[in-house]
Amino acid sequence: MSAVETFEVSLPDGTKKSLPLGSTALNLAQGIGSRLAKAAVAAVVDGVETDLTCTLGAGAKVSIITAESEAGRHVLRHSTAHVMAQAVVQLFAGAKFTIGPAIEDGFYYDFELPGGKTFSDTDLAAITERMREIIKADQSFTRDEMSVKAALELFADQPYKCEIITRVTSGSADGTDASEVQGGDVVSVYRNTDLFVDLCRGPHVPTTGKLGHFALMKVAGAYWRGNEKGPMLQRIYGTAWESKAALDEHITRLAEAEKRDHRRLAVEMDLLSFPSELGGGLAVWHPKGGIVRKLMEDYSRHRHQNGGYQFVFTPHLANADLFETSGHLHFYKDGMYPPMEMDNGTYYPKPMNCPMHCLIYRDRQRSYRELPLRLFELGTVYRYERAGTLHGLLRIRGFTQDDSHIFCTEDQMADEITSLLDFVISVLRKFGFEDFEFKLSTRDPEKSVGSDEIWEKATAALREALHRHGVDYSVNEGDAAFYGPKIDIDVRDAIGRKWQLSTIQCDFNLPERFKLEYIGSDNGRHQPIMLHRALFGSVERFFGVLLEHYGGAFPTWLAPVQVRVLPVTSGHEPYATKLVAQLLRAGFRVDTSVADEQLGKRIRSAKLERIPYVLVVGDDDVANETVGVNPRGGEVIRDVKFADFAKQLQDETVDLTTDATTDVSGMAL
Repeated sequence: MSAVETFEVSLPDGTKKSLPLGSTALNLAQGIGSRLAKAAVAAVVDGVETDLTCTLGAGAKVSIITAESEAGRHVLRHSTAHVMAQAVVQLFAGAKFTIGPAIEDGFYYDFELPGGKTFSDTDLAAITERMREIIKADQSFTRDEMSVKAALELFADQPYKCEIITRVTSGSADGTDASEVQGGDVVSVYRNTDLFVDLCRGPHVPTTGKLGHFALMKVAGAYWRGNEKGPMLQRIYGTAWESKAALDEHITRLAEAEKRDHRRLAVEMDLLSFPSELGGGLAVWHPKGGIVRKLMEDYSRHRHQNGGYQFVFTPHLANADLFETSGHLHFYKDGMYPPMEMDNGTYYPKPMNCPMHCLIYRDRQRSYRELPLRLFELGTVYRYERAGTLHGLLRIRGFTQDDSHIFCTEDQMADEITSLLDFVISVLRKFGFEDFEFKLSTRDPEKSVGSDEIWEKATAALREALHRHGVDYSVNEGDAAFYGPKIDIDVRDAIGRKWQLSTIQCDFNLPERFKLEYIGSDNGRHQPIMLHRALFGSVERFFGVLLEHYGGAFPTWLAPVQVRVLPVTSGHEPYATKLVAQLLRAGFRVDTSVADEQLGKRIRSAKLERIPYVLVVGDDDVANETVGVNPRGGEVIRDVKFADFAKQLQDETVDLTTDATTDVSGMAL
């Protein structure tokens, strides 16, 4: 009997694994261990994600994607989306299905139902039940490739699929289309046995039996291709995970997120509102929200002033010529508000502050001795977001950026970016964030400007800054803006959600467009590098993230009201008034609630407003100059000397507020 022929593949740790000819990625996982095989959902072969059924070749570099990894969860969610689409078309005769991608923490699929029907909660329950039947049947996911003609015939009764096929094969596809179809002259599909077929690049789990820990969350309307003039579709959102425990944890986190929704908290706490008379995506700030915003902005100004920045101010609109020069009318016009025709030209509300900062730099000749030149502005910009994308303060049409633009030499880039990272991280920490993720976005040669040399220098400067900080970071290949590479900084909030906040970007485009120069030590003319840096991103969005991060319970230094004094009866009101006056003179934000309602009700009201400290005062307190301290989330402490409480309050806020406070040591009434 002849020996079995074998070949070798390489594993991620560099070791080699010998396999029989014809072995698949799943065979490899089984050969490594039963636990790995059970957890496996897909594989990466020579850098390309593929199904576990993929036959391996000699010398291939292979890694196994497991269900609990981010890549594995993506496969689970994408596969679950297919199962959901299969359930829908089986339950609703004549249903048309469009796209069904995996998204962060879940998936969705868009459908058009006959007669304009919409899905109900009862329908979602029926779809869920059918999905469980499909999963229990353990149907195989089988990849197939075919010609464009065959694919159009296969999907003849699915017009949206035919449109995707036509767009991809004609070269007019967008990113969504490309994720559905392999492209070129070949169309890839996946079948669940012969019961369902869908356009898809893959990969997918081997069988539907690998799925099961999912939940359908909600139904929403969605325009086809996001075009408000196009067909309105029904979008079903779902979530899928590798285990029941992970699913349950996610559902719990969603419930907590709903409690923390900044739109609801803003109303409960009387912080701001979105009057319909203003139009979508525009907010007004109430006094309590206004004081929090002022504190945020004051702190930002304070840090920038101490960080060597120079303050500038620019108008809210500008002549179209400015945005022609900057390139915004070419690259960003769809995100801008419509023009205003005036007797001396066409004007636009500004979508960015950077073009005007370039004008400030260019106003006079600059010397290398002035660099780095750091300009800072709390500048309000206006961007036209589609109505369907608006989401409270997180996606808004008018917002204020804490915008910095640094003009420096090539040699200064690495030091300046390192300093910017220090600055950004220290400010984010002051606002209560400690868990950061860093992403480096690199050049797409097909969609960028500037020489290879300057891109390499800028990318190297960003890498060096990250290395100096000793932080782990991921690389998003080809994801940089057309004008230069960037670092994005994400934070995780109190319930584990990730928010993209701060960005540091290198820009060679605007200095070139605006002909910016400086005179070097050689007396020659040189072009500076421009660094864009948004720390909050926008004041509004950062406020919304903070509100959800803290669940409305702002730290004492940021709280709209830091202390509320409650007299037990009307006879204690003069003493309460005296306490309030003392704390106000010391610079604290304090109020009182007179004894016209029961004490318990007034305490509950203060707790609902999430006030950090409630002081209750009665007979003994009047006699002894004490207070009963009821801290938010803590135990009541009685008979606290008022001066001691005032000192504690000062110690808690002195390092975190730029407002001057009176020395309260030895405070007496």
